[in-house]
Amino acid sequence: MVYRLLAVNIDGTLLQSNGRLNKLTKEAIEYVHHKGVTVTLVTSRSFHSAKKVAKALKIDPMIIAHHGGYIGTASGKPVFVKRIPEKLTLEIVQLLEKTSCQISLVHEKYMLGNRVDLPENLLGKAVLHHNEQNFYSQSFVDSISGELNNHPISPTKITALFHNERDKRDIMKLIRELFPEVMLSGHNDQGLTILPKGVSKWNGILYLAEQLGVKRNEIVAIGDEYDDLEMIERSGLGVAMGNAPAEVKIAAKWVTRTNDENGVAYMLKEFFRKQHPLEFLEKMNMLK
Repeated sequence: MVYRLLAVNIDGTLLQSNGRLNKLTKEAIEYVHHKGVTVTLVTSRSFHSAKKVAKALKIDPMIIAHHGGYIGTASGKPVFVKRIPEKLTLEIVQLLEKTSCQISLVHEKYMLGNRVDLPENLLGKAVLHHNEQNFYSQSFVDSISGELNNHPISPTKITALFHNERDKRDIMKLIRELFPEVMLSGHNDQGLTILPKGVSKWNGILYLAEQLGVKRNEIVAIGDEYDDLEMIERSGLGVAMGNAPAEVKIAAKWVTRTNDENGVAYMLKEFFRKQHPLEFLEKMNMLK
């Protein structure tokens, strides 16, 4: 089988636990790129955050960010964006504001959040994950709904961090009943992510594959978390990191080493050294 598209999750997969990109991993990604394979980073991060990682690779890979709601490259315009409409955003925010939670409206260029007192154990989770604040414009207001009445926003996603699990469950139930236009993701403790319906990492990969003329069985997907499960299950070659949960590993066709053991580099060098460059295969008429 010849593979044409490589989709790699960022945190816990491409990057080590310290948030750094190992030289061996970088070289392996470039090795696959030079074989003519399209490389895309897939992440729940904002585009602005993912772009910094992409630039470290020096190959201008495709970026599927915001859980699949934004697709583009670091150097070009987006090829796909799906947002939560302004009116719907306001209605959801008004519901969230009835509880005590940290709300963030996430756009590819900025984030708008509310000022709220959180317990100390949640303060570290309140801001976008993995030090995204270091290179991401953020604004905080006392009332997000009040701000939206004057300056409407159509974000790619809304996140909320609750004081307790019960508030989160109640809000999830209400959102599912009142707003069928969105879907929910809430694997992490008191955190909740609200996305436009149909948005997922896998659907982002499928959209990109269709634009490139790549079949599903020609996709390699590498990830480590539950939101990577679908792309690992459905791609031609699904790869789980050694640090992935058992359920993700079971779904994979290949389990590599952990992110701190350069699992991406190990897998790519072991697997893609057997595949000739796509340009060569085309010249030899070996591609169907």
